[in-house]
Order: sequence, then structure tokens, then C-alpha cells
Amino acid sequence: MNAIDFKQVQLDTEKLPIVRPTSSKWNGADYWGAFKVRWSVGRNTYSVPPGLYKLGDPSSNTPVMLTSNYKLSFDVLRRSLKGFDAWILVLDTKGVNVWCAAGKGTFGTQELIKRINQTELEKYVSYHKIIGPQLGAPGIAAHEVKKATGFKVEFGPVRASDMPDYIHNNFECTEPMRTVTFEIGDRLKLAPVEISNSIKYLLLLIVVFIGLSGITPTAYSIELIVPNGIKAIFILLVAYLAGAFFTPLFLPWLPSRMFSLKGVAMGIIGFSVLYLFKVIDFFWLQSLGWLFISISIASFLGMNFTGASTYTSLSGVKKEMAIFVPIQISMGVIGLITIIISKFIWL
Repeated sequence: MNAIDFKQVQLDTEKLPIVRPTSSKWNGADYWGAFKVRWSVGRNTYSVPPGLYKLGDPSSNTPVMLTSNYKLSFDVLRRSLKGFDAWILVLDTKGVNVWCAAGKGTFGTQELIKRINQTELEKYVSYHKIIGPQLGAPGIAAHEVKKATGFKVEFGPVRASDMPDYIHNNFECTEPMRTVTFEIGDRLKLAPVEISNSIKYLLLLIVVFIGLSGITPTAYSIELIVPNGIKAIFILLVAYLAGAFFTPLFLPWLPSRMFSLKGVAMGIIGFSVLYLFKVIDFFWLQSLGWLFISISIASFLGMNFTGASTYTSLSGVKKEMAIFVPIQISMGVIGLITIIISKFIWL
């Protein structure tokens, strides 16, 4: 039994555009697909066809929910509507999630008007209201949609998981539903994508520093590759995880509002732990080089989360990158040069 008893109206659908049925239940392929895209596997092609979908047995008085054609966004919405009938209107956002697509303009006014017209939505519903996700609001001018189509656009809660409470509350958002949060679970969900996208660069650095591990003031020593190479791998791995995992994990407690500086702090912490446990026991000049390398890596990876947090703006991200990318590159180059020079100095 649905929480809201919508009046059932028979629809003559013989001449109407195709409506795709969907379910609130995830199958094995849905779970597997969600796992893969969390690790950035097939992320750019994980989408559903845009258009109109029906969940359960919707009528002409049933609400129309709006989402993007990024499949994970679509799947999360339909799962949150378990026990409800609904129309789901899917915009063509080129497989990009709602928030990012709103910033890029694909989850936008013209696409919504186009999709309403193409699906002939007015023939399915007399309830001329579309409920969109709050994070998609920057992309849609509701007054223009109303003028062009007659459909009123309202924005629901931030999270799809709040949709049942939103519906029970007569389609009114409470303050918690409107509040954008970036809790530990949200942050750690993003870490696998960052790790997957950057792991190849870590492997490249490992190869480079293993090669440098055999350098001595007089000759190249094969025997030093294993002990020094293992230390190099360990230092690089700690710096990498400091930026890609521990920076988002401890984000609220790290100093500064800039994610780059949060990464710097985490890089210094990671380096200090290694130093205290005597993993880093090199000549002081080489240790200084490793400190620069660690800070550079952790800061750059930490900065990547500026594009994943709802607390940042596009202009703010661009400004931070313009300031810190040259600094990060410079520190990395200085660190590399310092390490190489230190290998030619007699202890």
C-alpha cells in the first residue's frame, strides 16, 4: 500500500511515445555496476537512455521525478522510491551525474524543455509539476520551463534517500533535507575513484625511484636497489594514501579551507610518522628531498577533492589550482633534484 493514495486514471497509450518500465529493486548487475563505477571502471559510459520511465503503476496524478541519465543517479533515485508509484523523467546529461551536469549545463533548462516535449509528458499527467534534485537547481531556470511547457519545477531534498520522508511530508523539505553535508561516508565513497584515476602515476614514480635507488657517488649499485627501492616504494605509497585517502578521511580536522593545504598537512604527517619509525633514515639532504616529494604528491591528490565536494565552486577550484599546481610541480622537481644530488655526496 502506498503512503499516498493517488487517483488511478486509465491512459490511452497507443499513440504516445515509448515509456520504459523500471523497478525500485536492484539486481546483481546494478550492484556490480555501482561497484565498478566507484572504482572508475566504465564510468564514462555508465548511463541509461534519456526519456520517460514509469515506476510501479503511476497515474495522471502521480508525481514526476527528475534525474540525469548517469545510471548510478537513476538507480539511487528509483531505489529510494520503493513502495511508491512514480514517473521518472531522465535528461540526457551525457552520462554525467546531476550535480556535475548542472554545472556543465547538460542538466539544464533547454534539455528539460526538450525532454518534456519529446516525451509528450502532458499527455501522461494532469499533475503538471516536476520534482527535481536540489543539487540540479543551478542548471534549471524554473520560470523558463513553466513558460515554455506549463510544467512547474520544484526542487526536492539534497539526497534521494530522503524522498520517502519528503513525499510523506506533502512534498515539503525540512531543513535537514535542504542541508548539504559531506560526511565521512560521502568522502570515502569518492576515494576509490581518485585512487583508480591516479594509480598509474604512482606506478610510474615507483619505477623512477627504484631506478634511482642504485645510484652511489662512485658507481651504480645493483645491491642497493632492493633495500633502497623498498623504502622508496613505502614513502611514495604513504604520500599517495595521505592525499588520496587520509585527506578526505580527516578533511574537517585538517587546517585551512584550501584542499591543497589540507593535503600538505597530511603529507607532512605521513612523512613524520615514517621518520619517527625510522623508515626514513637517509642523509639529511635526501630526507629533505623526500619531504618535498611527499608534500607535492599529497597536496596534489588532496586538491583533486575540490571538484568532488559540494562545498566548492568552479571559480574557487580554478583559483586554487592556478595557485598551487605550479607550487606542487616545483616542490616535486626540487625534491627529485635534491634526492639525486644527495646520492653523489659522501656521507
